Amino acid sequence: MTLVQMQPRPASAGPVHRTVAEVMDAAGPQVCDDMSVEVALSVMAAARTGRLVVCDQDGQCTGLVTQTELTAVRDGSAYTDRVRLRDILGAPGAMASSVTTMAEAEHAMRSRRLGALPVVDGQGSVLGVLALSR
Repeated sequence: MTLVQMQPRPASAGPVHRTVAEVMDAAGPQVCDDMSVEVALSVMAAARTGRLVVCDQDGQCTGLVTQTELTAVRDGSAYTDRVRLRDILGAPGAMASSVTTMAEAEHAMRSRRLGALPVVDGQGSVLGVLALSR
């Protein structure tokens, strides 16, 4: 798991140093990393969402997938119905701690070209999702 920042900020830091916990969205659907790409796309369609938080067997967040990413995998020449979410995530993705400042999270998201970032607690459980406004 790659955390963006894990240093607590003093309460007197003011609005300039808001944390992601203050502005994150609800996590939305969470799925296990052994789910197939096709089933994940079906879950997204049923939930009317464009992203899913992916967790391992222990409930620890391993990343986030988007409909665009999954569609590209499904439409690729190497796709089979045996492809699982863990196969396309690779190494655990970037995540933010709930005490990460907005400035730090925005910088990390823009430099990695991420539209959304899971927010996790100290044990890796999902608290929410931070999405950049376009």
